[in-house]
Amino acid sequence: MSRALARRLEAVRPSATLAMTARAAELRKSGRHIYAFGVGEPDFPTPEFIRDAAARALATSSHYTAVSGTAELKQAICERTAQDRGFTPTPERITVSVGAKHALFNLAAALVDPGDEVLIPAPYWVSYPEQVRLFGGEPRIVETSAANGWRMTPDELARSLTPRTKALILCSPSNPSGAAYDAEELRALARVLAEQSDCFVIVDEIYAELVYDGFRHASLTTVAPELADRIIVVDGVSKAYAMTGWRIGWSIAPPAVAKALDKVQGQSTTNPTAVAQAAAAAALRGPRDEVRHMVESFAARRRRMVEGLRAIPGMACDLPRGAFYAFPDVTGLYGIRHGDKTLASAEDVALWQLDVCGIAAVSGEAFGAPGHIRYTYACSESAIDEALALLKSAVERAER
Repeated sequence: MSRALARRLEAVRPSATLAMTARAAELRKSGRHIYAFGVGEPDFPTPEFIRDAAARALATSSHYTAVSGTAELKQAICERTAQDRGFTPTPERITVSVGAKHALFNLAAALVDPGDEVLIPAPYWVSYPEQVRLFGGEPRIVETSAANGWRMTPDELARSLTPRTKALILCSPSNPSGAAYDAEELRALARVLAEQSDCFVIVDEIYAELVYDGFRHASLTTVAPELADRIIVVDGVSKAYAMTGWRIGWSIAPPAVAKALDKVQGQSTTNPTAVAQAAAAAALRGPRDEVRHMVESFAARRRRMVEGLRAIPGMACDLPRGAFYAFPDVTGLYGIRHGDKTLASAEDVALWQLDVCGIAAVSGEAFGAPGHIRYTYACSESAIDEALALLKSAVERAER
């Protein structure tokens, strides 16, 4: 009897963001001070009123809920979606999951057959292509450019669609680039999809509240209601409410897809944690003061991070529209010598800055954008200032 692991795992790469976090943790244990610019996690505590709701729920929320989530949380999602996104889903379209990542995994399981193509604009979140591969699908990467703000154009989309295209995954605002599509840009993409394809469109909106300088997030469902029967929105409470560890996300999908997701989840996790669902409902229905405060703080940190990166010789960085990542071009640092090695890739630069400066950030190769590094500014301004001062000094002293 063979004891080999399933062959499907051979196509899947481990998460680069988690790998960098683990490496940084090892250095921290050895006594090094590490600047954690790697993982996209708000450094704010979960607001107190949300924690209070969870404490109250402990008295009663100790049993299974419906597989796809409680009626209370689904109704709260409907209400908040109507207020923030401009469309009102019905509860039967909602599947509450163990985080937005789990919602995306469920969608891959429910939609992707071996040989199906899924379009993924680059740069992309590291898990999108790996989840597609896990179910035998083929990620078809759509190359975009920094010159166009990392936003996919209608022509790029049209050239990438084939009869095998099962879905498009669109993240706005984007992890890792912070790129975001305005309403007119989404309408232009929708026109291509309406004319040339009947594929599903999976829109990851987990960073929708985190936008800056007056930019207004637009939801594809509102912009292109003619595509509503094949748009799937993925969202959650992790980023906007500083609730990453609570693990509550959801999808809003056409009823047939939602029913399939219920089937998938019913044979895997069953319901998300009951207490966390109660906390998420409180978050969605509660005051927005702390959310606004976090956004204001991220906006200030964003300016500080981008200006600091731009001040480093050999680095170029655009100002992102949303999320909490800066994504500079680091090719100007190639050629720096470190020991017996010459830096020749963004991964080399990322490992060099970790070794020399204690800065943990993730190289762009993992996101489909060689030559770039993702730095999160979900950290204090003092940490940003200290780390970038160290990096600037290291670059200026470096041997080439």
